[in-house]
Amino acid sequence: MNTLHPTSAIVTPKPLWVFGVLALLWNGVGAFDCLMTETRNPSYMSSFSPEQLAYFYGFPAWVIAAWALAVWGGVLGSVLLLLRRRLAVPVFGVSLAAMMPTSFYNFALSNGLAIMGREAAIFSAVIFTVAVALLAYSRRLAATGVLR
Repeated sequence: MNTLHPTSAIVTPKPLWVFGVLALLWNGVGAFDCLMTETRNPSYMSSFSPEQLAYFYGFPAWVIAAWALAVWGGVLGSVLLLLRRRLAVPVFGVSLAAMMPTSFYNFALSNGLAIMGREAAIFSAVIFTVAVALLAYSRRLAATGVLR
């Protein structure tokens, strides 16, 4: 019996794989949206009105940077979660924190609500809720030793 190296391994809970893959897909869609918007992909942006396009293309650099940090941080956090890395916790935290200035700009500093409609505010609330849930879930997994 080897007492220097414990043989007890923490088993990866099956829900981690389900939530991790769903988180990666969810955050991947957000990153794709950011990429297509910022590269002004014509086919992707064709469903928006000229007023909405002017709104998107008028984002200040700090809003674009915060948006990119939020969505790409979500992708990285999801990958780290699937790799069972404790680093997922602070990465999800940074991603969530980066959402705050973007939402503040969209709904307080600009006329984003008037341009994008009430559905945009509801969808932003859903995005925020998912981000909080991913942070809480990764924190719980880190606290129980599942994330290393």
